[in-house]
Amino acid sequence: MATGRRKANRTKEKETTFQERVIQIRRVSKVVKGGKKLSFRAIVAVGNERGQVGIGVGKAGDVIGAVKKGVADGKKHLIDVPLTKSNSIPHPTNGTGGGAKVLMRPAAPGTGVIAGGAVRTVLELAGVRNILAKQLGSNNPLNNARAAVNALATLRTFAEVAEERSIPVEKLYIV
Repeated sequence: MATGRRKANRTKEKETTFQERVIQIRRVSKVVKGGKKLSFRAIVAVGNERGQVGIGVGKAGDVIGAVKKGVADGKKHLIDVPLTKSNSIPHPTNGTGGGAKVLMRPAAPGTGVIAGGAVRTVLELAGVRNILAKQLGSNNPLNNARAAVNALATLRTFAEVAEERSIPVEKLYIV
């Protein structure tokens, strides 16, 4: 009996580390034989502010159900983000999602998150504190969020690059 209780506490504790933020809730309709069927689409960002973030989309007849489905979808699509000591990204990067493009650059400590809309939400939940980001091409929140996640997924640390090239990290800095 006691072991079951401990196990339940552990799973609850694990889930509470993730934060969820709703990026957009939109009422959508489908035309059926009897008229229009209304439902809700929720775009949700899920992250632990320590280098993990994901985007999820959920559709349901009510808002709460759509958000729950979006959170579950976001947890399925988590990515790991390499962060520097100054809570920035290791190098400049670009990402695409649909028609949206996102440009990201690392920033000095104290800069903050300079980004707009869905990209800002994704970066904050990933744990990035100092960054410059710009949305290009589209204002669609879902595509911008996906472009941001795509850009963060392409990041590599200096150690990873050095290992790929099979040289010490110190040699990367020599021009």
